[in-house]
Amino acid sequence: MRIFFSTLNKLRRRPATWVLLGLLIGLLGLILLGVAATANDQRAEEREGLLVLTFPLAYGFVVAFILGLGGLFAVIYGAAVAGSEWGWGTLKNAIARGESRSRYVVLTFAAVALLAGVGLLIAFAAGVALAFVGANIAGISTAGMNDATTLRSLPETLARGWLAIAEEGAIGFAIATVARSQLAGIGVGIAFFFGEQFARIFLPDIVKYLPFDAATAMAAGSLPGGLERGRSSLDSGTALVVVLLWLVGSIVVAALFAERAEIGG
Repeated sequence: MRIFFSTLNKLRRRPATWVLLGLLIGLLGLILLGVAATANDQRAEEREGLLVLTFPLAYGFVVAFILGLGGLFAVIYGAAVAGSEWGWGTLKNAIARGESRSRYVVLTFAAVALLAGVGLLIAFAAGVALAFVGANIAGISTAGMNDATTLRSLPETLARGWLAIAEEGAIGFAIATVARSQLAGIGVGIAFFFGEQFARIFLPDIVKYLPFDAATAMAAGSLPGGLERGRSSLDSGTALVVVLLWLVGSIVVAALFAERAEIGG
């Protein structure tokens, strides 16, 4: 566990950890407060857009936004961390100390996954607070914040959201490990993310089994008006299995590559 805790401490001090979290919260705030600022100028037929500030629907919007943009950020973060192990020579130094390669890779990703979960909780809390402020600015009642059914569903929704983000981070982590490069890992990871979105138009029966679509389907429907399954035909149970396969498979690939890779002196 020494590797795990030392990696947590190392990642906590890296600018990328805070920059990506800050960007996610900042963009979420721009949307929520932007909608609130224009509330008085909207005609009656346009006020449907204010639903993102109406609780309990606002809970769903916040989670959906985090899992959408946050999924892309998770790919970038996973790739940045894995790529830095090669570029900065920390993996080589760990091996020189006698550490197991595969164990080092698995525990490094475990630290990434834990921080992703913490980031999800922080972003969710900030998003709910911003939605509350936006609702008050727009003159919308916040009584729905205490909706019992929604509050009971939050733990499962956030747990599924964490699993989805961890899986997406694992994709970037594995790509950067195989590429041995931060830039290549981030670039290929982003291309994979957006490529899957476009491929959905032409290959829906295949895309539904790909990691990002499956992650969305797995978390779908947990909150009223929140997460949407989109065009995926996978039910949440099947999607959960697919997500776990992608998560475990990505880490296995990264660990096996690290075991077999030539690491210069």
